[in-house]
Amino acid sequence: MGQPDADAGRMGAPGPDSGFVLKLLPVLRHKLVLTVGEEEAAVERGAVAIALKRASLFGRGPMAEDLEVAYTLWGFLDPQAPAELVDERRRRFEGVHHTAAHYPELRALADAVPSSVLALGHDEIASAYRSDWRAQLDLS
Repeated sequence: MGQPDADAGRMGAPGPDSGFVLKLLPVLRHKLVLTVGEEEAAVERGAVAIALKRASLFGRGPMAEDLEVAYTLWGFLDPQAPAELVDERRRRFEGVHHTAAHYPELRALADAVPSSVLALGHDEIASAYRSDWRAQLDLS
């Protein structure tokens, strides 16, 4: 039996050695800036989906920079993250660590970050976040 058709609907972006991202989570965990109502498990699970999407764009396994990009885009490394972004991420990340019940929300979270943004280097993404975080995300 072959691989599922990628166009079959929200199958994600498979890449090599995707499980390695789980070893990377503790590397950045201490840098996370969470607010009241945000669960570390949900934030990490959402960031994993985004990191794996980014890694697959480059045809490689995940690296710590992929997680850092995901956290940067959603302001989780910013102690002064804009209130509007915090409200948005709190809503979008809520419960996504319960993948069986919230898979569509997890996919939507990854889809909210355009591939064109993920293809940029971390420094470019961090700079763009500081100048206009909204332009880096598809919040429609």
